[in-house]
Amino acid sequence: MASFGWKRKVGEKVSKSALQQFEAEAEKPEDGGGQVEEVDWLQSIKRRREILQEDCTAKSKRLKAEGEQLAEQGRHWEAIKKWDEAVQLTPDNPDLYEMKSQVFTILQEVFPAVKAAETAVKLRPLWWVGWQTLGRAQLNLGEVDLAVRSFQVAVHLCPSERSLWQEDLAWARRLQKQHAAAAEKTRQEEEAKRQILNAPELQRDYDFESDEVLAACEAVADRQTRYEQLRKTTVVVDAEGHVRNVVTGEGGSQETTTPAKEQYVKARGH
Repeated sequence: MASFGWKRKVGEKVSKSALQQFEAEAEKPEDGGGQVEEVDWLQSIKRRREILQEDCTAKSKRLKAEGEQLAEQGRHWEAIKKWDEAVQLTPDNPDLYEMKSQVFTILQEVFPAVKAAETAVKLRPLWWVGWQTLGRAQLNLGEVDLAVRSFQVAVHLCPSERSLWQEDLAWARRLQKQHAAAAEKTRQEEEAKRQILNAPELQRDYDFESDEVLAACEAVADRQTRYEQLRKTTVVVDAEGHVRNVVTGEGGSQETTTPAKEQYVKARGH
């Protein structure tokens, strides 16, 4: 049986004289007329890359414009799809992320809205529009303190934009005060409930023929009344930022101010 062996390489049986002739011809200098022109490959690659970047930028701009038209028509998910395609071509364009955040906010997709706005301000930290959009997205998420900070940054970057401090920042601060007041009301309710359950008057033994029993009952009743009143009130912050308690009805209705939709998302040209 024949033993296994490597396949012979092509040209392995070339004669020694032919090989010497080939080496001699290779050592001869080439004529000036046959000189091969040198190519600057680095410059060629750089130029091709610039052409590709120009093509990507142009296509991204077209997709961005198409997305804007779809968003204006209310076709929000289609607009987001166009902008996602544009992001694949120009991932460092903050305008795309900022517009996506606006549309996500309209669609009540709160987490994607915040994430897109965060990317926009990361790419362009000194862009007040991005900080405004981030603040509005954070408000929808319920992060009032973060929204106040974002609006403050936007005001610092562009103090001449009146809507920032007259609408966005003022509204966020009212919500901030209302949250603080609501937290204080909850604390008072818990304290009143604790005083009812652990009333010191209930820990004593009384002579039921004495006036102390009547005073103890009155004290417990006062605590119970205060607790019920706290449960029937709600905290409201008016336009001037004043905190006031409003008594609710039996149906649980309460006086509150609902912000207009435009206070969260405002159409903006790009």
